[in-house]
Amino acid sequence: MQKMAELLGLRDKCGEGTSGAPALAGSCLADNRLNLDVYPDGCRRFLQLFKEQQGDVVQVEFLRLSSNDCLLDTTLGSLPHLKHLKSLVLKGGHARDEFGSYQHGSLTSLPPDFGNLRCLTHLDLSFNRLSTLPSCVLHLPSLRVLLVSHNSLVTLPEDFGCLSKLTFFSAMKNQLKDLPQSIGELSMLQDLDLSENALELLPQEVGNLHNCTELDLSGNRLSSIPDSLANLKSLRRLHLHSNLLVTVPASLASLPNLSRLDLQNNCLRAIPAEIQALPFVHVRGNPLGETEPSPQAGNCKASAAVVIHSCISSGSFTVTSEGCRVVLACGIHFYFPPGAASDPLRIYFRSLTPDPQWVKLRHHDVLLSRVLELQPHGVQFQQEVQIWMPYISPQTPHQHEVVVRTFSGQSWSDLRTRVKGKRKSKKCVAHCCVLHFSWFLVVSRLVQNECRVPAEGTLLFSTVDPNIKVVFPPGVTKEPRSVKLQVLPVSAEEIEEITANAGCRASPLLYLSQDSTVDFLKPVRIQLPLPPGVTGLNLDRSRLRILHGDLEGQTWNDITSEVVLEFTHLYAVFEVTHFSWYWLWYTTKNYIGGIAKKVYERLRLYQVNFIALQRKKDPEQVLLQCVPKHKVDPVLKKLQDRYRGPEPSDMVEMFEGEQFFAAFERGISIDMDRPDCVDGRLLFIFYSHLKNMKEIYVTSPVDRKGQAVKGQVSFYRGAVPDSIPEDASRRRKGPDSLWLATLPIKLPQLKPRWDENPGPLYGFSFPPLNLGNAETGYLTQANLLSIARRVGADWQSIGLNLGLTYQQIERIGYNNREDLNKQILDMLFSWAQQNLEDPDCVSKLITAMKESGRQDIADEVEAIIELGRQKYSESIRRVGLEQQSSTEDSAIAMM
Repeated sequence: MQKMAELLGLRDKCGEGTSGAPALAGSCLADNRLNLDVYPDGCRRFLQLFKEQQGDVVQVEFLRLSSNDCLLDTTLGSLPHLKHLKSLVLKGGHARDEFGSYQHGSLTSLPPDFGNLRCLTHLDLSFNRLSTLPSCVLHLPSLRVLLVSHNSLVTLPEDFGCLSKLTFFSAMKNQLKDLPQSIGELSMLQDLDLSENALELLPQEVGNLHNCTELDLSGNRLSSIPDSLANLKSLRRLHLHSNLLVTVPASLASLPNLSRLDLQNNCLRAIPAEIQALPFVHVRGNPLGETEPSPQAGNCKASAAVVIHSCISSGSFTVTSEGCRVVLACGIHFYFPPGAASDPLRIYFRSLTPDPQWVKLRHHDVLLSRVLELQPHGVQFQQEVQIWMPYISPQTPHQHEVVVRTFSGQSWSDLRTRVKGKRKSKKCVAHCCVLHFSWFLVVSRLVQNECRVPAEGTLLFSTVDPNIKVVFPPGVTKEPRSVKLQVLPVSAEEIEEITANAGCRASPLLYLSQDSTVDFLKPVRIQLPLPPGVTGLNLDRSRLRILHGDLEGQTWNDITSEVVLEFTHLYAVFEVTHFSWYWLWYTTKNYIGGIAKKVYERLRLYQVNFIALQRKKDPEQVLLQCVPKHKVDPVLKKLQDRYRGPEPSDMVEMFEGEQFFAAFERGISIDMDRPDCVDGRLLFIFYSHLKNMKEIYVTSPVDRKGQAVKGQVSFYRGAVPDSIPEDASRRRKGPDSLWLATLPIKLPQLKPRWDENPGPLYGFSFPPLNLGNAETGYLTQANLLSIARRVGADWQSIGLNLGLTYQQIERIGYNNREDLNKQILDMLFSWAQQNLEDPDCVSKLITAMKESGRQDIADEVEAIIELGRQKYSESIRRVGLEQQSSTEDSAIAMM
């Protein structure tokens, strides 16, 4: 209450308080209704009423507030006291910018105790900045009407269906890419508006909305709709215009109450006769009756040959002048249009682990895929080749975008990219077109807005925050130049947490760059929004600082005295002649450069935990993983059935692309010949969205026949990346600063090893085995014995995935009944004998292990093969031989 009084007093000092204000505020309260969104200072009036007439205000049932009000955050804390509230409107759009466009409200979340509004039946959060639906909304038991249109929602919660009383839901004008299956549990829903989103697929469960009378799916990216829509017997109006529909189910014609079906502006070439006969169907804007066009760039449904490639990490294929479509086992697709290659061309591919020494990420970039290398490098195609690369969907807000990045041999550049999500999967696909091959990867970067600046001048604004604008006046340049703009929003909560100073506020970070080294001829005008909670009415100009940062964010200079600052109610405007980082701060501190540097550094750090788990059935199999803090609980829950181990380590901070090592200590050791082993330590590279996980087999030189070994695994920082801030680099140096965490590992009493006795094992006598080929190295009898030790009761599913018949599996089980070890050995060596002559058998073994859920064994086999490849290459170099130019030899070496 004291804070509220201070805020009210501050407003009065700025000239907004008048002697008539209390009476005017009181007049706003009409019976049980309080409509304050029509006043520019509605939140101030509410706070005043809540202070002076709290007994009356807590009885209010209908409340309207503008989310454009600068005191909204303070007001939200009081709303859960209104226990009788039935209707709450917190809409934006009550203010316009200088160009006349409606401004979205400042609402990004709701307090958790909003879920205590047990009587609330109507909630309107439209025209705001919500990127996720506040979790407290799902705890409103009486909610019937929910409006979240004109926000930035990308997805809905998985348990959205728990709003069982919902009858009306509008999420128009968002960025929804998919819908949760639980939406089908909204059995009372009558009106559903999901228009103007990015939906590509609908779950079948939409057909369970039996009371739905109006469904609006217009303005999305739907190419088809589920047949289950025919179950919506109450449906009267179905809006599907402005999508990408190529077909519609004829069963829609059987809906008994349907009175409007809008199919305008789609890609329909034919419509079922039953639907076309309906008098209320609208089909204008479709290519009805037109023939399918010939394959063009962008159309992957070409009539060219389709090649399905089974190799996991490397291989080759041939492209002819007829073109083809190639699908790799790792999910990468290619489309070579006819005429792309004039002569038959052998293409080689490799999937590589990213190495931070040459995969240089920019500030605030997030790596989303492995590196794809395509050879031959530099070959020019006659037509653009299309590439689809799967990637892990980033947990990033709307200020990031996904792009494919390519390496020319000297520098990285971003390609024009389209993205597409996959239903019921976190994996998405990035699509690009190229005329030559090199290295490719997928990254998430800050949204980049770009324009060409002519001599006449122009305007550039941010799509992340349209309030950020850059105005180039006429005569600003002689020759046209390209300018790029990126914005990184920073919340007040982040600033307060990092600085431990509630008085500090900061605007979004603005980064400007250009393709010219020459400064502009005239000053460029920059508009930045004032920091949260600061307006032109309560502004203390002595506390405002304009900071200019260098390209690496190492130095932040206060340039407030060097520029002319102008202010409006919401913005600060200043002029510059050269580009870099710009940041607006509001603080009582005199020296802010060091604080800004600290905040900028922390914005690039990830909070992570380390886990070390042992397989329950085989404790010598250890899983190590570095997990971002918010993913720890889901990861542990997924692994708990098969693994056990200590609690995760304490939280530490790491940069994207930072190197670290795992060292087994106190009587525990690993195979030193592993390709990822450096001086006895396992090498890891932290990428926040890739799996920083390895499953390895550990041993001990200690005699374990009579006792267990209580060892540990410790994690240490590796080489400090060049691009991290200087202060952070300094903190990482020294003998103690390299240590990150230590977790205990316990090995039980040693079991007899199958490969200790050179004679027959369990009655088996095995002939020498060499699976594979010379270039990759062979899998030998010892390798298979090592693999057999890690296989357990899942041997039957592994055998079936390896291609053994059910009859073979049953016979192996019967012949070796009551002896699991013999069953496993018989299965593996039976398969090996059948595939001795198959040069591709090793990749089939890896695939079978992955399909059986044994990624740990697949990784170990791949590590053996990689080591064999390296040793073979080294032997070739030692004897002075170079790889021949024959395409056949090249193909063998790459497989």
